[in-house]
Amino acid sequence: MSDSQVAKTDVVLVGAGIMSATLSTLLKLMEPDWSITLIERLDGAAAESSDAWNNAGTGHSALCELNYTPEGPGGSIDITKAVHVNEQFQVSRQFWTYAVENGVLPDVRNFINPVPHVSFVSGEKNRQYLRARYDALVTNPLFGSMEYIDDPGEFARRLPFMAEKRDLREPLALNWSQDGTDVDFGSLSRQLIGYSAQRGMTTLFGHEVRDLDKQSDGSWSVKVLNRRTGAKRKINAKFVFVGAGGGALPLLQKAGIKEAKGFGGFPVGGQWLRTGNQELTAKHQAKVYGMPPLGAPPMSVPHLDTRVINGKSWLLFGPFAGWSPKFLKQGKVTDLPFSVKPNNLASMLGVGLTEMGLLKYLIGQLMLTESDRVDSLREFAPSAKNSDWELDIAGQRVQVIRRKGRGGVLEFGTTVLAAQDGSMAGLLGASPGASTAVPAMLDIMERCFADRYRSWLPKLKEIVPSLGTPLSNEPRLFEEVWAHGTKVLKLDRPARGLPSAGPDTEHLRPGASSTAAVTA
Repeated sequence: MSDSQVAKTDVVLVGAGIMSATLSTLLKLMEPDWSITLIERLDGAAAESSDAWNNAGTGHSALCELNYTPEGPGGSIDITKAVHVNEQFQVSRQFWTYAVENGVLPDVRNFINPVPHVSFVSGEKNRQYLRARYDALVTNPLFGSMEYIDDPGEFARRLPFMAEKRDLREPLALNWSQDGTDVDFGSLSRQLIGYSAQRGMTTLFGHEVRDLDKQSDGSWSVKVLNRRTGAKRKINAKFVFVGAGGGALPLLQKAGIKEAKGFGGFPVGGQWLRTGNQELTAKHQAKVYGMPPLGAPPMSVPHLDTRVINGKSWLLFGPFAGWSPKFLKQGKVTDLPFSVKPNNLASMLGVGLTEMGLLKYLIGQLMLTESDRVDSLREFAPSAKNSDWELDIAGQRVQVIRRKGRGGVLEFGTTVLAAQDGSMAGLLGASPGASTAVPAMLDIMERCFADRYRSWLPKLKEIVPSLGTPLSNEPRLFEEVWAHGTKVLKLDRPARGLPSAGPDTEHLRPGASSTAAVTA
């Protein structure tokens, strides 16, 4: 193929999920004249991990996820990670607010809805932990509207489905955050991609990146296969972002960037129990997260979630783990074995020897029957009936294996990799993933476009007013951007597809008095 037949573009984005969608929009807002080419192996946008049915839809802001607030010596609670995750979500929320105001996101209620985020525990020891967690968080402006509840009557009023047939004499407690959200990251991705495509971005669906070669001038030659016709093409790009979910690791390995050396991946599938029974969805309007089973990894925290998808309310419970060597839901069984390279073999073997607890957990999950899964649900909702629930297969997640010493360590987070020369970046890992897409992409823009980032800052601070400023240290700014975002994103109105529900108390603003806590 001659140079005249090679298409040239400023930016190639691999994968049509929330990460590439976000980066495409940010770059179009900064550099409208840049040429961008989006390459997606499937025939539609956000069809893998970003699809609404392939994730929990939680706007991860550490309001309810107990694994972000570990208990330390003497019962102390470490809120460091919770604050960090919440700060990241605030950046995403501000970007979405700007995007709605400026016509980037035309249908706000199709991608975000208000749904309370709730932590739930039972037993006296766990109740004491949840009270300590509340006391540690509520003094931070980001968590100022959180309530602590351990009154059985109030529990039953707010969560009637979970209260049915429950022995309310048992100690139980809630951390209730009215300001949580349910996010359809599939709809969000499609709207963002639509905005960029309308402004000149080339979209190649049904096309797969087969190889990436660094050129002498610092650019990348991207070899692409049309999966429908078998036709091949080459695209020359000044910058490549690999946002292909579980498929990112193999592509970064093919590119040969040294920053990806030593990294491995371990695939874990997800499964949910799902119901669209409107009698049940009317009785449970919250995302309720519990304690992880003893010895289970952080990703296994059970939760009973309200979902709002295409204007209809659903309930999901899980996740239950599945396993496949595929790195994508629609991937190949050779993904895992082909990802093992000489430079990551020690990391992979090291994790295999040290993560016996994860292996034991996965084996136990794979042996679960349908009745076993509903029995797990009954720990949340004792009145649950098998006939109301069906099993739904969620997306594949590839947990990051990072080199450590002579071995490796398994990480349950999101990792951004960027080539030293700024010509390529990629994203590995899972939760909180999609909720932190905006800060992750801003990080890539700062690291990979260092010569332009300073000139972009005024516009970026218009988009994200708190950029570079921890909102937990600036309560007035937080209240200002939060109140504005709540109005623009219509989060002060009932969720689409749900009747107005929840506590009768006035919706608390951030920074409001914590005396709204209800105690026995």
